[in-house]
Amino acid sequence: MTPTYILTLIGGYFLLLLLISYFTGKNDSNNDFFKAGKQSPWYLVAFGMVGASLSGVTFISVPGWVEASEFSYMQVVFGYFVGYLITVYVLLPVYYKQNVTSIYEYLDNRFGFVSYKVGAVSFFISRVLGAAFRLFLVAIVLQQFVFDAWNVRFEVTVALSILLIWIYTFRGGIKTIVWTDTLQTLFMLIAVILSIYFILEQLDWSFSQFLASEKLQEYNKIFFTDDFLAKNHFIKSFLGGMFVTICMTGLDQDMMQKNLTCKTLKDAQKNMLSFSVVLVVVTFVFMLLGALLFIYADEYQISIPLMDGQPKSDLLFPEIALNSGLGITVAVTFMLGLIAAAYSSADSALTSLTTSFCVDFLGIDQKPQGKQRSIRKTTHVAMSLLLILVVIVFKHVLDTNVIDGLLQVAGYTYGPLLGLFSFGIFTKYQVKDQLVWLVALLSVLIIFGIAQIPSELLGGYQVGYELLPMNGLLTFIGLWLIKKPSNKLNGVTG
Repeated sequence: MTPTYILTLIGGYFLLLLLISYFTGKNDSNNDFFKAGKQSPWYLVAFGMVGASLSGVTFISVPGWVEASEFSYMQVVFGYFVGYLITVYVLLPVYYKQNVTSIYEYLDNRFGFVSYKVGAVSFFISRVLGAAFRLFLVAIVLQQFVFDAWNVRFEVTVALSILLIWIYTFRGGIKTIVWTDTLQTLFMLIAVILSIYFILEQLDWSFSQFLASEKLQEYNKIFFTDDFLAKNHFIKSFLGGMFVTICMTGLDQDMMQKNLTCKTLKDAQKNMLSFSVVLVVVTFVFMLLGALLFIYADEYQISIPLMDGQPKSDLLFPEIALNSGLGITVAVTFMLGLIAAAYSSADSALTSLTTSFCVDFLGIDQKPQGKQRSIRKTTHVAMSLLLILVVIVFKHVLDTNVIDGLLQVAGYTYGPLLGLFSFGIFTKYQVKDQLVWLVALLSVLIIFGIAQIPSELLGGYQVGYELLPMNGLLTFIGLWLIKKPSNKLNGVTG
């Protein structure tokens, strides 16, 4: 598939998104941009959230992870599922009860101004880095398979990608995202299913033959329980996945903003429950695809593509889809799936960053009515420029599998949020609000120090995704140390 064809396909896809944006963004109001008027059908939100949660990271990086880690990622995914249940029955009721626009307003009500800002800053850093990870992944694919052929610089590729997102989100915001995410999820799932079908056809296998094959057994080990010291031990992966979901979904303005567009708490809970089941199934299909890609590459002697002189397993799926002779159908559906997966998370991230910055940092509700829309639009542009800068930096510093890197970063940035919300919901104490920033900072620094300890000094123990709950626990302990006597309560709890 030539670069010209790929670019034409991308152009047609974005014209479709712009059409959706035209109809959903007619009002151009802050209420629609931030909350979609609280009129989103729960089933539409649930289906769209599948694409937003999986993103380009899952679409490419999970299949590319299979060779080194087999199906061990499913241990993390099972933890995700339990995390979704906690989000449904613990966190969603809190947000709906307090009728918040930004979920970090809860911290203002519960503890005070400094706690509120610490929560907002933690989310802001987390979401900027998370969105940049996802955008980086799609950008390197577009660069490798499209723009390198025209000698276009990587920086230009990134800027164009984010410009396209800005164009179709700057008016409708979350109201547009709810509908575009639905379309994008559909394209992504079609791409995966058709890719599996055509690769199996090329290998002259039925799906049942593939599942029973000895070659699949080389990759399909899910549970790793032999060595507790190893990074991928089941308990560490499961607990890490559970807390990642609580933080990256339940304590994340991006994901919760979609849920808060539902009419009622009950609708939002139905959305999350159905979405969580579908996500586990779909992720397992991605693992099967990953195994199939490496089997196919071995059969036809396809090498893992190089990036900056080093093998990059994240690029194996695009290499096979676009350059291995599987046909135009696989190439077209792959590109549609990649674009959909990447932008379904990136567009909502840009919208949630705009929402959080307007509400949490600029206090847009307190600004004159006539200026609120212009403030929102200016912020939307600023967030776009920030993402461009961070993605470009990643090009020069990132040296790990993207999904692994994303989960590692979450261990640092979401820990303070986990500690703050846990303390607020599960205790009745107030804290010395002016010291909360110090507690959060010290917790992150301690966790970072623990992560740098060589495994040899820990008896061979490899620190993994358990850094996140450890970070949350340290923050919780720190808040306990600065708590006030119970009679200082202001009466606001979960």
